[in-house]
Amino acid sequence: MEHFYLSLLLLFVSFVTLSLFLVFYNHRSQYNFPNLPPGKPGLPYVGETLDFLSTGWQGRPEKFVFDRIAKFSSEVFKTNIVGKPAVVLAGAAGNKFLFSNENKLVVAWWPDSVNKIFPFTQNSSSVDESRRMRKLLPQFLKAEALHRYIGIMDSIAERHFASGWEKKQEVLVFPLAKNYTFWLACRLFVSVEDPSHIAKFAAPFNLVASGIFSVPLDLPGTPFRKAIRASNFIRAELLNIIRQRKVDLGTGKASVTQDILSHMLTISDEAGRFMTELDIADKILGLLIGGHDTASAACTFIVKFLSELPHVYDGVYKEQIEIAKFKRSGELLNWDDIQKMKYSWNVACEVMRLAPPLQGGFREAINDFIFNGFFIPKGWKIYICVQLYWSANSTHKSGQYFSEPEKFDPSRFEGGGPAPYTFVPFGGGPRMCPGKEYARLEILVFMHHLVKRFRFEKLIPDEKIVVDPMPIPAKGLPVRLFPHKG
Repeated sequence: MEHFYLSLLLLFVSFVTLSLFLVFYNHRSQYNFPNLPPGKPGLPYVGETLDFLSTGWQGRPEKFVFDRIAKFSSEVFKTNIVGKPAVVLAGAAGNKFLFSNENKLVVAWWPDSVNKIFPFTQNSSSVDESRRMRKLLPQFLKAEALHRYIGIMDSIAERHFASGWEKKQEVLVFPLAKNYTFWLACRLFVSVEDPSHIAKFAAPFNLVASGIFSVPLDLPGTPFRKAIRASNFIRAELLNIIRQRKVDLGTGKASVTQDILSHMLTISDEAGRFMTELDIADKILGLLIGGHDTASAACTFIVKFLSELPHVYDGVYKEQIEIAKFKRSGELLNWDDIQKMKYSWNVACEVMRLAPPLQGGFREAINDFIFNGFFIPKGWKIYICVQLYWSANSTHKSGQYFSEPEKFDPSRFEGGGPAPYTFVPFGGGPRMCPGKEYARLEILVFMHHLVKRFRFEKLIPDEKIVVDPMPIPAKGLPVRLFPHKG
């Protein structure tokens, strides 16, 4: 009997040893290509994901990239992120290469968790849906449409500040900024502006946003499971809105041009096919997520930097008051007013340089290629920063591209501004964020209403910043408000 148990033990040990060997062998074999960039693959499955995430949790996402650039003396290095062999292309040259070779050598890539939270209805992936959206959005975001949105944004900002900021001594900026950008997105995308209806959407949307880049464990209580359930709830609500809109379009109560929902319901593809209700719901869901999260982070950090830098605040205040004093009572902002906000936009750009809402993005190599003398295999992921990954911070905070990179200096954006491919808060190339101009408008309208009403100071001077995946003040950025007299 003792021999039997000993044999079982030896068999078990042998099995575990062989399994570990195969795991490590398969992990290492992914890197058996000639002339790969320098770097370390890390442990199987985990790779260097924890290091990648932890630098963000510490508020210093650029550290992951800069440490490895220094260690390997190369702006191109291999790693393993989210369980995939990856290459980081840092610097302006890497940004230019990837942005210029979209759909030629690389395509957008998202973790599997995104496809599970957004189960698209036409047996397509998040990449396919992203391509379709880029064909749809230009009509919605063309110049004449944007001109029309300014007045809507201004009126919503007026209501937002009246209800959320005025007659209050202290506020939490980040939740308020999210409310503002989400209100705008609901109104301009689906014509929902009733506060109670928006509030019904807000909590589920926050769960979806939190779960997109969480650990993809579909277990009760996990952020990932909550995100899946929340996306299903939102999709059902959107279907009700879509069906009512179809009725309203048929009876003339709604117009074809009033928002992107009407646009989606009335256009067809090259074959004359119209999108299904579920397909539209999925696209609106993705738009509502993308249309407010990054802008709310930018608005929050604008408040942070203006509270820390009185001379910068004074410059923004002077510009905005000069615009306000020529407006009649009740007169809304217009395109000409926005064009006068040059210093304010330079300030916003400098904020996004130091605290980019979009830290970077992944691409997948669809062909083998050579970059800077290094071989990048097909199928790898690239962080622009294969996964291929591009990193905004690899240029934004580099002394090679910006003198005194930690200094806040809006004058960097005067004249021609930074060199090409060095300032990339909205990405670049064919994957440039199609909502860039929309974001500019909502940020500038926010700044106008903020500074013409208040001065403010941070209540937590050294509040920690967490990047997960966007920069967020750990306590929501509490500030004390000082309303202007008169």
